[in-house]
Amino acid sequence: MNYPIWQLDAFGGGLLIAIIAIIHVYISHFAVGGGLFLVLTEMKGLREGSAEILAYTKRHTKFFLLLTMVLGGMTGVGIWFTIALISPAATSSLIHIFVFAWAIEWVFFLAEIIALLFYYYTFGRLSPRKHLILGWIYFGCAWASLFFINGIIDFMLTPGEWLNNNNFWSGFFNPTFWPALFFRTFMAVMIAGLFGFLTSVNIKEATLRHKMVRYCGLWLLTPVILLLASALWYKAALPPAQQEMIFTRLPGMQPFLTLFIWLTPLITAGGLAMAVLRPQAIRRPLTWLLLLLGFLYLGSFEFIREKGRKPYIIHDYMYSTSIRTTELGQIQETGVLASARWVKNKTITPENRMAAGRELFNLLCLPCHSDGGPLNDILPLARRFSPAGMRSFLASMGTANPYMPPFAGNEEELGVLADYLTTRLVPGIADSPVHISKEIIVPPPFDRETAGYLLLASTDRGMILSSEPEQSGIDFSFGPPTLRAQVIQRGETPAVLSEDIEVSYRIDNDHGPLLGNMVATDNTFEATLSKIPAVSQDFRPYLLAEIEAVQGGRVIAATRLKIGISTEIGCRNCHGGPWGQQGRTGLSRQTAANILAVHDQRSKTRLGDDLAAGRIVVCRDCHADHSRGAAGQADRLNLSAAMHGFHAAYLYKNSNSCTFCHAGSDHGTTGSPEDLHTRLGLACSDCHGSLADHAISLLKEEQEAKKPGSNKLLTLLADHGTLPVESIKGRVPWTMEPDCLTCHVGFQPPETATAFNSWTADKKGLFAHRFGDEGVLLCASCHGAQHTLYPADNAHSTEAGNLQPLQYQNSPYPIGADRGCAVCHTVAMDEELHHPGSLGTFRNRLE
Repeated sequence: MNYPIWQLDAFGGGLLIAIIAIIHVYISHFAVGGGLFLVLTEMKGLREGSAEILAYTKRHTKFFLLLTMVLGGMTGVGIWFTIALISPAATSSLIHIFVFAWAIEWVFFLAEIIALLFYYYTFGRLSPRKHLILGWIYFGCAWASLFFINGIIDFMLTPGEWLNNNNFWSGFFNPTFWPALFFRTFMAVMIAGLFGFLTSVNIKEATLRHKMVRYCGLWLLTPVILLLASALWYKAALPPAQQEMIFTRLPGMQPFLTLFIWLTPLITAGGLAMAVLRPQAIRRPLTWLLLLLGFLYLGSFEFIREKGRKPYIIHDYMYSTSIRTTELGQIQETGVLASARWVKNKTITPENRMAAGRELFNLLCLPCHSDGGPLNDILPLARRFSPAGMRSFLASMGTANPYMPPFAGNEEELGVLADYLTTRLVPGIADSPVHISKEIIVPPPFDRETAGYLLLASTDRGMILSSEPEQSGIDFSFGPPTLRAQVIQRGETPAVLSEDIEVSYRIDNDHGPLLGNMVATDNTFEATLSKIPAVSQDFRPYLLAEIEAVQGGRVIAATRLKIGISTEIGCRNCHGGPWGQQGRTGLSRQTAANILAVHDQRSKTRLGDDLAAGRIVVCRDCHADHSRGAAGQADRLNLSAAMHGFHAAYLYKNSNSCTFCHAGSDHGTTGSPEDLHTRLGLACSDCHGSLADHAISLLKEEQEAKKPGSNKLLTLLADHGTLPVESIKGRVPWTMEPDCLTCHVGFQPPETATAFNSWTADKKGLFAHRFGDEGVLLCASCHGAQHTLYPADNAHSTEAGNLQPLQYQNSPYPIGADRGCAVCHTVAMDEELHHPGSLGTFRNRLE
C-alpha cells in the first residue's frame, strides 16, 4: 500500500522469487552440510593415512567454495533485491523485528567466508590439527547462520506468542523453530551427500572412486529416517488451522505434497543404486538425476512452507497484500485507492472505472498472482466468472476462501475490480439480453349453465428446477412433480368424486407425449411423474398438461395445467462454461465438469472421472434428497443443506442470492417469479430468510443429527445471517417449510411480512397437502401451487399460470373469489365453508 508495485506479469505469482530462492536455499543447505562433509572427510583421510582422500577433499573444497560463495552469494543478494521490490513492507517488518538476529547472522556469514577461504588456501600448509580447526569454525558459523535464518523464516509461518507480547525471543523461538532446525540440518547433510556424488564419480582411480561414492551414499541415506521424523514433528507443531490449510484446503498444494512424499523413496533408492552400481556410464547420469531430484525435494518443501502462510506473508500479522491485520478495517472503510500512496485514481468515476480497476488489480491481485505466467496465473480463474460471480467470490475471500486475504476495499471498489477482472482483463462471460415473447394460451371451454362437473388440478411444486442430467451429466434436479386432480360434481351441495371415474393426463413436449392415468385416493387423483419432462426448445419454462376425467366412457370434465420447469441454473456465474443451450438456459457439460473438479478437490472424490466416462453423476446417491425420498449416505449432509450451506458462504452478500442460482431474475430466460406475492413486493427472503439464514436453518437440523461438516459451515455463516444462529430453528427440507398461516393468521390479511423461522410440523402441514376447513378441497385446487398462486403473472404468458380460473370464472383470481361460489355451488352461499374470509372480495386486484 505504501510502496510502488513491481509489475512482473508472467514472472509474477511468486515465480521469480521461487526460482532465485530455491536455487539459493539448495546451495545454502549444501553450504551447511558440505562444511561438515569437508571436515569429516578430511578426518577420514588423516585417520586412514590416505593421501588420495585428502587430495579428493581439497578438490571438493575448491568446487564447494566456488559454488557456495559465488553462485550462493549471487542468489543471496538476488533474494534481498527481489523481496525488497516484491514485498517491501514485509521485508521492512522482518528487518525491524529481528534487526539484531540479522546482524548476528551477517557476522556469522562473514566468518564463514573468511574461514572457508583460509581452509582452502591453507591445505597442506597448516598442521592437520589447525587445519581441521578452521574447518570446524567454518561449519559452526554456517550452522549458526542457518540457526538464525531458520528462526526468522519460521516466524513468518508461526509467529506464536509474539503476536501477543511482541517479544523478540517469542518470535524467534516460535512453535516450529526446533522441528524446522532439525529438518533443515538433516536435509543439509543429505544434500552434502548428493553433491559429494558429483565430485566422487569423477575420481579416476576405480577403487577409490567406488569407496568415496559409497561414502557419499552414507551421507545421503543415514539422515533419511531422522529427516522424516523431524518432518512429522514439524507438521505436529503447526497450529490445527494451518495444518488444515496446508493439507486439506489449499488448492494446488496436493502436487507438492505428493512430490515430497514420492521423492523420498526415489532419492533413497537412487542412493542405494549409487552405492551398489559400478559402471560409470550409469553412475554419472544417475548423479545428475539425483541432484535434480534433491532440488525438487527441497523445492517442494519450500513451496509447502510458503503456501502454508496463506493468506498472510507473516501469519496473522500481515496479509499477502502487505496490509497489516490491524489496518484492514480502516482501509475497508476508507477504501484502498484513497489509502494507497502510489495510485493515480484516488476516487472512482464513470470515466476512470477500468483504470481504477487496473490499479486495484495491481494492489490486491498481483502480490500473489501472475498475469499469464506459469505460476498462480489469474487469467484462467477470471475466465470462470461472470461479473456477478466475481463479486461474490471477492466478497467471500477470507471466509469461504480462507487462503485469500479479505477484500481490502469498500463495496464500490469490489464491484469495480470484479468488472475489471471479468470484462477487461479477460473477455468475460457476460450474457446477451433475453427477449421474451408472450404466447396466448386459450383455456378449455366451460359452460357454467350446462356443465355438471369441473376438474381442478395442481402440482405439489410450483416451479421445478432441472439440471437436465442427460445433457449436463450431473443430476441435482428437484424430484419429479406429483400431479393432483379433484373432480367436483356441481350442485346445491357439490360433491368431490373419486369412484367410478378415470382421470388421465397428457403432456406434450419435443420428445413425444407423456401419457398416464392418475390413481384415485379418498378425495384426489394423483400421479407422480417418473422423471422431469424435458422442456421445449423455445425455452419456455413450463409444459402444459391436458387432464381429462372420464365416467362411463364419456369425458365429463377437462382442464389444462401448467407444470413449471426451469433449466436456468446460474452455476456458470462462478464455475465457468457456456450455457447448455442458446437462450441463457441449461447447464453445460463443461460447467458440470468444473463443478465436479471443485468437489473432487475439496471432498477427495473422483466424480469427474465418472462424468468423463459418460456416467451421470447423481448427487442424491450420497446426499439425502428429501424432494425424492432418497436416503443418501448417513454421514453426509442432505442435498439441500450441502448446497445452500456451501454456497451461502460465497453468496450471502448478494442481494439477489436466490435468483443467482434459481430461476427468477428479471433479466433471465425464465423471467421474474410469477407468484402473487412477488407482484406485491415480497421477496424470497420474506418467507425463506436470507440465504445465510436459510442455510443455517437447514444446517442446524443436520447438526442435531451430528452430521460431519455441519459445524464447519455453521461457523462460516455465524456472522452472515440476519438473526443470531441460536435463534434460528432447524428444519428438514421439503417437509418443514414456511407456513402460510404465520402471516395470514386465521386466514385474514397478513399481520406480518415474514414467515421465516415458523415451520410446518410435517408434510401434512405443507400448503401442497393442506385441505380447507371442510377437509375435502385441496388449498392448491383453488389457489394454485405454491410460488405460482393466482393471480400469477408468467413472463411468457399471461394465461399460463391462471388457466383454470380463466376457464371456470373468466378471471385470474382464485377459484370462487369475489363470492364466485357458483363455479361449484348452484345456489347462493352465505356460509364460509372452506375457510374464514372465503366469501370476501379479493383484495389484490390486477391493474
